[in-house]
Amino acid sequence: QELDPISPCLSETMKLAVLSALVSAAAAFTGSAPAKSSTALKAKYADELGAQVPLGYWDPLRVLSHVDNDEKFTFFREAEITHGRVAMLAMLGQLVVRAGFHWDGDFEGVAYADIPPGFAAFDVMPAGLKADIIATMAFLQCGVRNIEGTGNEFPGDYRNGWIDFGWDNFTDEQKLKKRAIELNNGRAAMMGITGLMVHEQLHTSLPIIGQL
Repeated sequence: QELDPISPCLSETMKLAVLSALVSAAAAFTGSAPAKSSTALKAKYADELGAQVPLGYWDPLRVLSHVDNDEKFTFFREAEITHGRVAMLAMLGQLVVRAGFHWDGDFEGVAYADIPPGFAAFDVMPAGLKADIIATMAFLQCGVRNIEGTGNEFPGDYRNGWIDFGWDNFTDEQKLKKRAIELNNGRAAMMGITGLMVHEQLHTSLPIIGQL
């Protein structure tokens, strides 16, 4: 049987990602001296998108203690939005595949229906499919950001002059509400997919989801 050299590397990488997430979560409960006054930071960012009920301004990891200008804040906000979008797709993929829905056909002789969700997929996917996934990620990361044209109103606005879906027809209040919904759903999805990744490594059985 031909061995796929990519699978062990990806598997180890995913496990390291889970470990990193656990370490970050643990850091939330440890104290550290912020580089800037938390009162000053709260005053500056208390009204930013995402500082909303019920928690308001909440920065347990003191990420903003390293922010000394608006450019850095914009960088962190864009990272939060894009990671949230990826996490929402990941959660949707988990739920859809575990519910029994698959693409028809196959890739390099491996049927899509035979590719399981989660970490186990990397042991089954052909090398070519893994390469396609990595290439798509690289394109989205490097090829669709900061393009002149329609869009770029706020961090994470990647319309880039060719896609709109009627965004410009919304009022400013509606736009702000929809951005807040996306941001909160992304935060929930990041927590959700991290939890699934952890429990999959623990082989936990969860309601609705089933055996991980």
